[in-house]
Amino acid sequence: MRTWISSRPVDTACPDTPVVLREAERFLRQFHAENPAADPGDRLRQVAAEVARRGTYTHTPAELAYGARVAWRNSSRCIGRLYWRSLKVRDRREVTAPQEVAAECAEHLREATCGGRIRPVITVFAPEAPGRPAPRILNDQLIRYAGHRRADGSLVGDPAQAALTALARELGWRGGAGPFDVLPLVIRPGYGEPRLFPLPGDAVLEVPLAHPAHPWFAELGLRWHAVPAISGMCLEIGGVCYPCAPFNGWYMGAEIGARNLADADRYDLLPEVAVRLGLDTSTERSLWRDRALVELNVAVLYSFERAGVTMTDHHTESRRFLTHLEREEQAGRVCPADWSWIVPPISGGATPVFHRYYDEAALTPAFVPRH
Repeated sequence: MRTWISSRPVDTACPDTPVVLREAERFLRQFHAENPAADPGDRLRQVAAEVARRGTYTHTPAELAYGARVAWRNSSRCIGRLYWRSLKVRDRREVTAPQEVAAECAEHLREATCGGRIRPVITVFAPEAPGRPAPRILNDQLIRYAGHRRADGSLVGDPAQAALTALARELGWRGGAGPFDVLPLVIRPGYGEPRLFPLPGDAVLEVPLAHPAHPWFAELGLRWHAVPAISGMCLEIGGVCYPCAPFNGWYMGAEIGARNLADADRYDLLPEVAVRLGLDTSTERSLWRDRALVELNVAVLYSFERAGVTMTDHHTESRRFLTHLEREEQAGRVCPADWSWIVPPISGGATPVFHRYYDEAALTPAFVPRH
């Protein structure tokens, strides 16, 4: 599913006590409204006392799980929110040491991969607190392919990861020089310098790409990883920021076939695929880009299905999103959505999400950019 990001940044360095109290009260009243069990008064007084003493407060496991799931529900750029209640929440707030964070990230990927039956998972590490900075993962996703800059200025691999690849090499990484080298995790502790942690092979499931009608496609040597685990965001719940909280759904085919592999500033494969298909690339009127894009997406969907790895297509996911929207409206809730992200990057006008506008309210809990 497409990246579920709010555009609203959050300052994780110095929490403001009145702001924390206001956001805590808003969150706790929402939590108790949707999970009626007892009057929230006692909990509100407890949190107020804790904030006065420490400048922050500690969520209960139930509050944390609810907050993480609602952050997904509120993600205006995610088309795949129909299953927000199914998010598995791994509470690892006691984990702060970089090597333990890395080990838990690997375990997150194993649980999320589930032999190809991808499950939505979030692992929540320690929150920010006054005088106690939390660890951060510098990779924007747990699994990323390196972008190797050659001496002549050309690049092999993913250009979007060139900066992180350079940092990893500065820190001592001695990876390969191919187009699909999995980067190590780069983890910065609360205090100290970033450290490298290679991902174990059994934590990274990859799918080799082939095409059902064109045998030459397999000769391109393309592949992609199975789990899109976002790791560069802050999970904000009731005024508390969890800057290290990797989370994943499963891929929509167009994310890989129409963006990662097709964008001119990523793998830029449309010209090569078009030539292999025998298309006329001398004029835009031949629609060679469109035709190559469709076949690239056919290959991605075919390959993941053949490998038994969960993936959805943009037509199915568009219908599911409208089901989610209808359910949220029936529940009396606003369902924020960014049209430019909800509409798929291929055949947008042929999907039902194209033909309407959406509420773009910024709701909390949320996944927000870190400073």
